[in-house]
Amino acid sequence: MSQPTRVAAAQPTIWQNPALLFAIMAALLIATGFGQSWLLALTILQLCMISAIMTLGVNVQWGYAGLFNAGTMGFVALGGMAAVLVAHDPVPEAWAAGGAGIALSAVVIGGTIAAVLLVRAKLKGLARMLATVAVLVAGYILFGQAFGPATDAIEAVNPAQTGFLGGMGFLILFGWLLGGLLAAGAAWIIGKIAIGLRSDYLAIATLGIAEIILAIIKNEDWLTRGVKNVTGLPRYPVPYEVDLQTDPAFIELATSWGMEPNTLAGITVKLAFIGLFAIVLVTLVYLAERALQSPWGRMMRAIRDRPDAAAAMGKDVKRRHLQAFVIGSAICGIAGAMLVTVDGQFTPGSYQPLRFTFLVLVMVVVGGSGNNLGSVLGGFLIWFVWVQSEAAGFALVEAVSTLLAEDSPLRGHLTQAAPHLRPVLMGLILVLALRFAPRGLIPER
Repeated sequence: MSQPTRVAAAQPTIWQNPALLFAIMAALLIATGFGQSWLLALTILQLCMISAIMTLGVNVQWGYAGLFNAGTMGFVALGGMAAVLVAHDPVPEAWAAGGAGIALSAVVIGGTIAAVLLVRAKLKGLARMLATVAVLVAGYILFGQAFGPATDAIEAVNPAQTGFLGGMGFLILFGWLLGGLLAAGAAWIIGKIAIGLRSDYLAIATLGIAEIILAIIKNEDWLTRGVKNVTGLPRYPVPYEVDLQTDPAFIELATSWGMEPNTLAGITVKLAFIGLFAIVLVTLVYLAERALQSPWGRMMRAIRDRPDAAAAMGKDVKRRHLQAFVIGSAICGIAGAMLVTVDGQFTPGSYQPLRFTFLVLVMVVVGGSGNNLGSVLGGFLIWFVWVQSEAAGFALVEAVSTLLAEDSPLRGHLTQAAPHLRPVLMGLILVLALRFAPRGLIPER
């Protein structure tokens, strides 16, 4: 009996070789160091690594399971909030003013949920519905009586400097773990509601829920100071540059190396962050690759490609989609906490869909959806282009302007348009990628 014919998979070209592509990416960063400054190159590398972690999370959702999550920014913001709740010192005056009220509000919420579950377990029909409504109304009234005065009292405590409860005063690295847990918990709640919707409805639902998360973070000053921002977060074990610049031993070391203390301090801090981020990134890539090559990963790809056939084979499609949604959101939450750690501040107004949803999705698509190394490469490449596009735009405008008169209206128009080159360039890259490399620079095998 003849053997079945095997259909060979398309072999990647030499330009889709991961080692070559990552070498080109490294060359771009090194060229930035020599051509511009090493501080800039290291700063770009830091954010490239954080972006790569975000793309790993989105790749688990989109590349593994085919889930279009348009609310990535909400989970990243939750990760940033977790860093504040962990690292910032507690505010004793705020706790004394309204801590008891917040605790009582939490008890009311828990009691209301328990009462609703008990009523729905004991009663049936119309009585169950009426009792549920009555419990919810009573719980809402009690919650308002405790929560409103407590938050007003907290926000009145030195609002220019604090005006919120603060955090736990722990090591900010624990905030990375809490960021993943908060994002995973929110994703589980959202997924129980939204998973199972058609892809376009899922995108709309996740985008709307992300906006709700951001609205809560921006308006609940007692929790995160809202749009007044939280600054000066401690980021031990990585020091602040100013602490190194004023350390006599560090100044002596910089002098002996023939470097400015300010420059060496910046390089030292950025290298310390890069080392921490590299540990997290390599660990996540290893775990994601193991998961992809496991029976679970093969099942997820089968569900992604043929959900009806997978369901017919007895696979719980909705449950597996929920798993991928939660895992991917947790990874995005970790990245959000890492970003706040680098900045040393939490600014809710900076979370925009263009940066934390659309751009991350472009990274995954250009790098290679379904391929972990491709997603990492996309995170590095697209962020590098995003940062350098503004400088490139001004350089291009300056080169073109030399051919125009000083009073030329076109010259003034080009100068004003240069900062807006970024979204145009991102759209152009996405179109070219879809045209010439529809499966990404490092396609899924």
